[in-house]
Amino acid sequence: MSFSIESKLGDLLDNEATKAILEKHMPGISTHPQIGMGKGFALSMVAKFSGGLITEEMLQKVGADLAALG
Repeated sequence: MSFSIESKLGDLLDNEATKAILEKHMPGISTHPQIGMGKGFALSMVAKFSGGLITEEMLQKVGADLAALG
């Protein structure tokens, strides 16, 4: 299964490799108090509702690292 910023946040957090990528670019995302509300949505969608906590630059870096996984 390939992952991207269009993958559900919950799926990204459930995989150790992709979770590490998220934590690399967004430290603390996996333990954020409100993370449970976003797990059913694509990371790109969660970013839109993050109030600026997830920037476009972060999404681009995460996307590149996820693509490198294959």
